[in-house]
Amino acid sequence: MVKQNVIVVAVDGSAASQTATRWAANTALKRKEPIRLVSTYSMPQFLYAEGMVPPQELYDDLEAEAMEKIDTARKIIADFDESVDVSYQVEEGNPIDMLLDISQDVTMIVMGSRGLGGFSGMVMGSVSAAVVSHAKCPVVVVREESDVSTATKYGPVVVGVDGTGVAEKAIEMAFAEASARKAPLRAVHTWIDMQVQASLAGLNAAQKQWEEIEEDQKRLLAERISGYKDKYPDVEVEQIITRDRPVRALADASEDAQLLVVGSHGRGGFRGMLLGSTSRALLQEAPCPLMVVRPESKV
Repeated sequence: MVKQNVIVVAVDGSAASQTATRWAANTALKRKEPIRLVSTYSMPQFLYAEGMVPPQELYDDLEAEAMEKIDTARKIIADFDESVDVSYQVEEGNPIDMLLDISQDVTMIVMGSRGLGGFSGMVMGSVSAAVVSHAKCPVVVVREESDVSTATKYGPVVVGVDGTGVAEKAIEMAFAEASARKAPLRAVHTWIDMQVQASLAGLNAAQKQWEEIEEDQKRLLAERISGYKDKYPDVEVEQIITRDRPVRALADASEDAQLLVVGSHGRGGFRGMLLGSTSRALLQEAPCPLMVVRPESKV
């Protein structure tokens, strides 16, 4: 299946979903790509008890409610910028199945979050876990408080770099986003070696060894992003090496960012939360929209 350059937004009518819709509109303008608004509806299972067949009017009402949410999202985008190309898709069924199927051939999926780790409406609980953990494209989680503003529209793109294969995909995606947004890129690499720290006898020796390790890490970071700097010469890159925990370092580096990009190495069962500990923690703590790029993501 040929990949479509389209940004998909999960619509549920909540305030968080509306914030995500505005963020997607801003992204669509910068990437010069269309938006597809998607929503689902389903009949309550108790209505099928004892062989009952729900009336068609009830299906019609549920579909009409979903369309009202779509229409609200379309207005939000039009108010943001009328030039954004918008389509929609409404289906009866499971939102997980719909979004994972869509993820196979689109640019990204954008979802809203109420913050504190809780997702809203359509993307709640098992739905959010499955989509963020198993989507075949990058997934962006936009917190309710991360609305598009003058302060957030022009900040840097931040990416976590750890040298793994999935981080390579995250780096490539971050460079592409920074280029499209005409934004600087902030590449963050963290390191902590408690065994080295515990084995050092004196402060001077410790400081010297830390400095040597840090220089090695700087070289490694430079090597990991060098090819992308050549591919995206328009992107201004700031390299940050810090002796800190990844979650805290990435959250601190993203305070003024318009997007934080991380790779996820999680493993587990199909519908579980497969994200690694860093990605999972950043879903709760990232101060800006968070893009999760999994190994299967098409970049």
